[in-house]
Amino acid sequence: MIDLLKAKKLIFLLVIVISSFLIITGCGRDSGADIQSAEDNSFIMNTLVQMRAHGENAEIAVEESMDRIREIEYLMSRTLEASEVSQINDNPGEFIEISEETQKVIAESLYFAELSSGKFDPSIGPIVDLWGIGTEEARVPSQAEIEEVLEFVDYNNLEIEDNRARVTKEGVKIDLGGIAKGYAADEVREIVKKHDVPSAFINIGGNVLVVGNNVDGSKWRIGIQDPRRGRGNVMAIVESKDQTIVTSGDYERYFEEDGEHYHHIFDPESGYPARTGLLSVTIITDLSLDADALSTIAYVKGLEAGMKFVEDIADVDAMFITEELDVHLSSGLTGIVEITGPDFNLIEGENFAD
Repeated sequence: MIDLLKAKKLIFLLVIVISSFLIITGCGRDSGADIQSAEDNSFIMNTLVQMRAHGENAEIAVEESMDRIREIEYLMSRTLEASEVSQINDNPGEFIEISEETQKVIAESLYFAELSSGKFDPSIGPIVDLWGIGTEEARVPSQAEIEEVLEFVDYNNLEIEDNRARVTKEGVKIDLGGIAKGYAADEVREIVKKHDVPSAFINIGGNVLVVGNNVDGSKWRIGIQDPRRGRGNVMAIVESKDQTIVTSGDYERYFEEDGEHYHHIFDPESGYPARTGLLSVTIITDLSLDADALSTIAYVKGLEAGMKFVEDIADVDAMFITEELDVHLSSGLTGIVEITGPDFNLIEGENFAD
């Protein structure tokens, strides 16, 4: 069953650790000393949101960014009764007027569903509810229960028409959790740029996005979490500027029962947590919304199919970590990723694209 003590410790660890994925390079004694800075840590979208900005308008950029993330949560959370997503789920067959923001995210979720042949599916809600992973009601459902709700997991039952959307079948429940955090991070970047803030990072539950360089002029150093250990333990470092780094792994939300590990990344076809021999997949690209969806898709597809999928998309790179602790990099990351974990093996020279 769920380790409740571990769950209670999680929030505490999140507060004291700047980021499980982000290592901030130290500034020189004089470098950046006179630059205004602002930061905030808030619990939004069911996760810890951490932001830091450096520049003349840093404070207003951080404040506005946090408010924007709350607005997105209010629109797209499936657990808030008044949200637009909840209104869609609670009124099957009826078109619900939605905001431009929700319209965009739903449209993008359908795009990635088509692109991945259903490996990413915004109608995964019934499976999420059945397993209850991340709640005190987490359990292993029976095969019969899974088969019963799989009838409702089909993104073709979600329709969007201009500023309206609906599910066409009672029992279908959409869940934008696999893409909404990425959209929120992209919105933060626009706010930061609007206020001419030259240096900032945002971490929304592991969805990391950096703007510009670090305050000392160097690139941001992004640490990739060791998937076997707690937050703050990294196994690789990537230097980055104006990019997003998003990781999907089997260690973020999970429970154990009878010696089995059950995580929250579901295969929409089977209704079970994806079993592909992977511990995590990290996507590095420009748009956090894309990275959010792509990390899930690549994880569910597995190493070979996932790598082929990523290599076919321009300006997207990925790092796969297998259960054997082998690290596989897409072609664009060769020579860029620094492996710091002594137990990990960097596998180079493989080509899954053929």
